[in-house]
Amino acid sequence: MLISSWETLIIAILVLFVGRLLNTHLAFFRHFNIPEPVTGGFLASLVFTAIFIFTGLSIEFELTMRDNLMLVFFSTIGLSSRFSTLKEGGISLVILMVVASLFLFVQNGIGVTIATLTGVDPLIGVVGGSIALSGGHGTAIAWAPVLAEQFGLLNATEIGAACATFGLILGGLAGGPLAQRLIEKNKLSPSGTEHITIGSRYGEEHELIDAEMMLETVLLFAIAIGAGLHVTVLLQKVGLFLPQYVTCLFTGIILTNVLPYFFKNMKCPSDSSSLALVSDLSLGLFLSMSLMSMQLWTLVDLALPILLILIAQVAVLALFTYWVIFRVLGSDYDAAVMSAGYMGMALGATPNAIANMTAVTKHFGPSGKAFIVVPLIGAFFIDITNAIVIQLFTGWYGG
Repeated sequence: MLISSWETLIIAILVLFVGRLLNTHLAFFRHFNIPEPVTGGFLASLVFTAIFIFTGLSIEFELTMRDNLMLVFFSTIGLSSRFSTLKEGGISLVILMVVASLFLFVQNGIGVTIATLTGVDPLIGVVGGSIALSGGHGTAIAWAPVLAEQFGLLNATEIGAACATFGLILGGLAGGPLAQRLIEKNKLSPSGTEHITIGSRYGEEHELIDAEMMLETVLLFAIAIGAGLHVTVLLQKVGLFLPQYVTCLFTGIILTNVLPYFFKNMKCPSDSSSLALVSDLSLGLFLSMSLMSMQLWTLVDLALPILLILIAQVAVLALFTYWVIFRVLGSDYDAAVMSAGYMGMALGATPNAIANMTAVTKHFGPSGKAFIVVPLIGAFFIDITNAIVIQLFTGWYGG
């Protein structure tokens, strides 16, 4: 049974409301800062799985709108990233970029080792490593045809989607509690009162937004996406492969930093409250659609290897984040928020990282540095490094 795009949107909105309702009335979800899309989306996927088990009815969703929302979200990240704020990230940006890049090798090493020990194709371990986890749905979907055509992994799409989806869940479940543990154990608190530039603004959930502001925002992210898609095509012609959302992020960065020089009276897009609203909506709907659409019954034969890979990935990443990431980033409040973001990023890609940090900062207070460093690392720098690492591992184990 195929659900159309608009029906999918309706269900996704309802899923978000359910997630908000659960988070409002159940202390567990509030206490551990579980993002609302994760709460509602996971519950929806369990419901659809139960329907399949008891009735045999397979519910599938038209996800074109989800993919477009992903582009919208990443373009808003780009539009919120000014070069002038990079210095605020400072050494933390460099440190996290280096450490996160090195962990890609660890992530794939874990996946390949467990895949080999369980007797399945080592490439499944790569898919369950940095392709689906650090890369997320976008990278998994982008690499699936290559793995199928060049290396014979015919169910790469299903494996990647399953791992990426479970990664979203696990990253959402683990990031908040880990940050809370770090904050409470070390008695940390915010050092400033700056706004969050991605997602809801801390303490300002009811900012005034008018039609003109929304039109300007829609125009800007539409230009960023249109230009980004053209850049993707041009890069492919010269043999360089980058996912569409990466180029949309990049064109967003260019727009927000270049336009103010040509239009002196123009308000910087990153200061727009309407941009924060669009970011919140696109993120929530993207995550809801991703989670509610997973078909848990499609990978029964690979359930044990995938489960073992994911368990090992979460355990190693949690230890690595707690003992390494938090400390090398300075052991302060910003480091704790970035740790939550890194958990989401390394298990479920940048949207999950933003969701984790938004949930944590809504509870404990703002962290401007975290919302500068993590999106730039997760949505831009890490994708470039990840592409190189993936090519290395597919070359080593795809023969």
